[in-house]
Amino acid sequence: MPAGYLPSAWRGRAEDGRAITIVELLIFGAIVVTLTGIGLPMYQKYRNNTNTAKAIVDIRTLEHEVYTYEGFNGKLPDLLQEAEPVNILDPWKRPYQFLNTTTKKGPAKARFDKLFKPLNTDFDLYSLGTDGQTEENLDKKVSLDDIVRALNGQFVGLASEY
Repeated sequence: MPAGYLPSAWRGRAEDGRAITIVELLIFGAIVVTLTGIGLPMYQKYRNNTNTAKAIVDIRTLEHEVYTYEGFNGKLPDLLQEAEPVNILDPWKRPYQFLNTTTKKGPAKARFDKLFKPLNTDFDLYSLGTDGQTEENLDKKVSLDDIVRALNGQFVGLASEY
């Protein structure tokens, strides 16, 4: 090896003239930023849809637990914990909200639709959704992302779709 010899990988330019230029790096960076800009919102939407679907399934499962409790005890529970549910946290790691609407007992508030009619006559069961905030009426902006049970279980889904 002659003095001053450097392997081609260590030199700034290969002997055949191939090298990465600053323009090529900028183009590569622009492509990565563009793909990230497209992919990140799509991933966020996917995660939100997945969390919503999980909350709907959880509410259906909890609804079954409440009805099982009613079958054994002849009355609805005043607290969701009395029905001994298997999972009492929503996908956003907050407890599901429950209110026995016949006795008005429970930590949650009664919910009303856009016409100020109660959502349920037996019990309210819902998740606070992504933002963790809610109002009694579903037409309020903070309530639109809530996952609600309405019409005594005939509807379970996003409050914005009810």
